Amino acid sequence: MNILMIEDNEAVCEMMDMFFEKEEWLPVFKGDGKEGLDTFLADPEKWEMIILDLNLPTMDGMQVCREIRKVSQFVPIIMLTARDSESDQVIGLEIGADEYVTKPFSPLTLMARIKALYRRIQLTQPAAADDSDERFDIVTKHVKISTYTREAYIGGENIESLTPKEFEIFALLAKHPKQVFSRENLLTSIWEDPYFGDERTIDAHIKKLRQKIELVSPQIIQTVWGVGYKFDDSVMDE
Repeated sequence: MNILMIEDNEAVCEMMDMFFEKEEWLPVFKGDGKEGLDTFLADPEKWEMIILDLNLPTMDGMQVCREIRKVSQFVPIIMLTARDSESDQVIGLEIGADEYVTKPFSPLTLMARIKALYRRIQLTQPAAADDSDERFDIVTKHVKISTYTREAYIGGENIESLTPKEFEIFALLAKHPKQVFSRENLLTSIWEDPYFGDERTIDAHIKKLRQKIELVSPQIIQTVWGVGYKFDDSVMDE
């Protein structure tokens, strides 16, 4: 795995380098936000994982994340933050981070997060290039989703630029039409590993997902007040 770690703490980089080496991963370390962004922009297709510190010289992690997402909606980003603030975490997720890990952290915890995130977004064999329903493994009256090619269509319109977490939330809800998922249900299902962060993480991802859905159709991700969220594409028949 080609990993770009943008982190200005040399001790943290040296520690993680040892763990990456054991996995035979290929890390590149940058200690400056602007330098890290330039490294990514020089070859965006190269990187399979971004580990991004929030507090960086020259350009902070929030700015770097925004610029990366302008170029790639798909490269997974794990944000490292020493701030134990819910608002910082939610903002980071809203601008495109897929995960966040609060410092100080265990290297084993970060490695587990990297592996789990990479496992979820890694593509399997590509599907045939046709429009038949066999291409899609989740099909409702108005929605078709392929978890193999990570494509999602509503009424024949492609929902573009879904991040890994947005796609997985949408696929899970669409696979169980009208079933209500609490925030805790979604966190447990999507994040896999025990998750101890703020449940508003889900709200941040749902907000961005809804914005992208509304570009092509009526809103089919509905809020069940006091409970959670559900998928219902019958609203398109109204």
